[in-house]
Amino acid sequence: MRTANRSMVLASVVATALYGAAAPQPLYAQDEAVLDEVIVTAQRREQTLQEVPVSVTAFSGDALVEAGTVDIVALAQATPNVTLEVSRATNTTLTAFIRGVGQQDPVAGFEGGVGLYLDDVYLARPQATVFDVYDVERIEVLRGPQGTLYGRNTIGGAIKYVTKRLSDETQASVQVNVGTFNQLDTIVTASTPITDTFRIGGTIASFNRDGFGENLFTNDEHYDKAIIAGRFSMEWEPSDSVFVRFAADYSDDDSNPKSGYRLLPGGTNGDPVLGDVFDTRAGVETIASSNGGLRNEATQGGAALTVEWDINDEWTFKSITASRSDDTESLIDFDALPVNDFDAPVIYENEQFSQEFQFLWNTDRISGVFGAFWLDANAFDAFDVVLGQLGVTSFTLGDVDTENWAVFGDVTYDINDQWRLSVGGRYNSDKRSVLITRELFLGLGSPFFGNDSAISITVPAPGLVPTFTGSRTDTDFNPRVSLSFAPNDEHNLYGTFSQGFKGGGFDPRGAYNVPGVEAGFEPETVDSFELGAKSLWAGGKFSTNVAVFFSDYENVQVPGSIGIDTNNDGIDDSFAGTTTNAAEAEISGLEIEAAAQFTESFSGTFSLGLIDADFKRWIVDGVDVSGEREFQNTPDTTANLTLRNEWPITIRGVEGGLALIGAASYRSDNTQFEIPVPLVDQDAFTLVDVSLVWTSYDDRIQAGIHGKNLTDEEYRVAAYNFPTLGLEGNVSAFYGAPLTVTGTVRVRF
Repeated sequence: MRTANRSMVLASVVATALYGAAAPQPLYAQDEAVLDEVIVTAQRREQTLQEVPVSVTAFSGDALVEAGTVDIVALAQATPNVTLEVSRATNTTLTAFIRGVGQQDPVAGFEGGVGLYLDDVYLARPQATVFDVYDVERIEVLRGPQGTLYGRNTIGGAIKYVTKRLSDETQASVQVNVGTFNQLDTIVTASTPITDTFRIGGTIASFNRDGFGENLFTNDEHYDKAIIAGRFSMEWEPSDSVFVRFAADYSDDDSNPKSGYRLLPGGTNGDPVLGDVFDTRAGVETIASSNGGLRNEATQGGAALTVEWDINDEWTFKSITASRSDDTESLIDFDALPVNDFDAPVIYENEQFSQEFQFLWNTDRISGVFGAFWLDANAFDAFDVVLGQLGVTSFTLGDVDTENWAVFGDVTYDINDQWRLSVGGRYNSDKRSVLITRELFLGLGSPFFGNDSAISITVPAPGLVPTFTGSRTDTDFNPRVSLSFAPNDEHNLYGTFSQGFKGGGFDPRGAYNVPGVEAGFEPETVDSFELGAKSLWAGGKFSTNVAVFFSDYENVQVPGSIGIDTNNDGIDDSFAGTTTNAAEAEISGLEIEAAAQFTESFSGTFSLGLIDADFKRWIVDGVDVSGEREFQNTPDTTANLTLRNEWPITIRGVEGGLALIGAASYRSDNTQFEIPVPLVDQDAFTLVDVSLVWTSYDDRIQAGIHGKNLTDEEYRVAAYNFPTLGLEGNVSAFYGAPLTVTGTVRVRF
């Protein structure tokens, strides 16, 4: 698929063939087993997955635990056209792309193209959001622009992490995971009613593992894991019409710094490329700027108050009030060598307060949501770029305030028993105010990071000042229209147009030596068209969800980093951000998700994503270079096949089922950046996972063994490419987890 038109034609043909060829005939008439109904709240009300005219993949908490799912990054293996990765040089920062739209760089001036929600609370920043899977009711992944139903507008899609509500009865559970690399996880959950209307509960979890590799310079574990997390909630139902929930959560990631695997020998003394991709010789902790008490740690937490009031049989009022913050101290070693060639201590501090009001309307023929949303957030980051062998340090500070308010609504009208029309819209106001400092020093580290002897050599000049303040406000109206046709209870056909919008901003890395940065970058928009068919076959034994989509992506915000030569000596001695609105693109593709209950004990799921994402315009110095650019983190093909079979097994008098679950996930070639770099880009690969799990029929005991990446595939998930910045040739890659085996035991009381 080389063009958008060819991709759309192919997708339409395949979708039509799949829908038309599957005749609604009983597949296994001798068997009464059918697929379970999947309930989602993608449209802010409970509906079955097959009813929703939206591309959404849902994972139940029980299924995730049974499959041994570690964190939300693993969801991308089974979701078409989705990339979820741990960001480069971090342990818990999320990089997310859906249908080609996302955000790689987590610095303060940028906002993600994919929205992440924790119990309906929008998380404004990606730091510390690689959530481990525990205490989960379900996770929903929505593809395409969101905004007429959700608190915050997101241009690429959304991920909803929904935790479990508390039981009316006293409950407790303990889960222990033990595995390779000395893995030891402990999850303890308990809840109890205090009165007939009030209950409390909470979970404490500890996730620990040695590194997949070793830092050969410091002798520390590398790619290790050390996380403590917890959640606490209180629920009050003073009457049948009122529900109040207060929830708080916290996590502390104390894992060691993560460095990339060098793909080139050292430039000054020829340090060889290491034999193990998880090993490093990084020595960032030895630089002068890290002696001010900086350590590698990420903490995050927040609290939310949710109130639901059923005013009458037709109207429900909902309020979601939330406050969150996170703090990250990170030590990034770009050169991954003991020498201080290109090192960066980094601080991220984020705070946010959000308030959302909703009025939900539901009658026999009309349902809808009307809402207002307000977000007040601050994102602060500061970092040094220490070029030790050149004796200079570039210091950057970005302090970005975001104030967003919006009103939105979406109404669905049942024209008759078969036709349904939905119309929605959202008005956004995005204001960003910034203070950005960029300064160059002689010495290893800046005064901000503890080197008081550093000497500033920044010379202010017109358009090249070390500090500036700026502000911009972007407004936009985004419509959504959807028409669906249900010829019977088993089939739902729909067509949807939706528009996405992401406000402009400022690149905090470009204030020095990049003219015109004060103007910032403009908003980006996407017009998305989708045709879909959701069907049940053979009396509910088989389901297919097929979607064909096309997106016109305008004014694309393209962040990047380049090395710069401040004194014209032929050596890059600083770097700068290069965020522009240089690009326009077209994205089209096909998504298929199928599930089958072949027999009462044997089931399977299949997903396929095909995408053709092409830049149609990319202007650099007046020249269109779109033919030389690719969509990053967007493989042309993603696919997954999962099969599950269960046998009745009685162990020491306890009846239960033994489930064997096998999964294979495929991703085609993938580029790390818009400009292909063969040295760091990832070829096509397949991951194979197998789990064997026994669960008692009363669900009190579960024990299993989980093998992940059984073929021990080496695959890159992120990279740095700075071959001319510093003296060592700094090109490195980060890798996904190797083969691991984990045994789990969970007991409920």
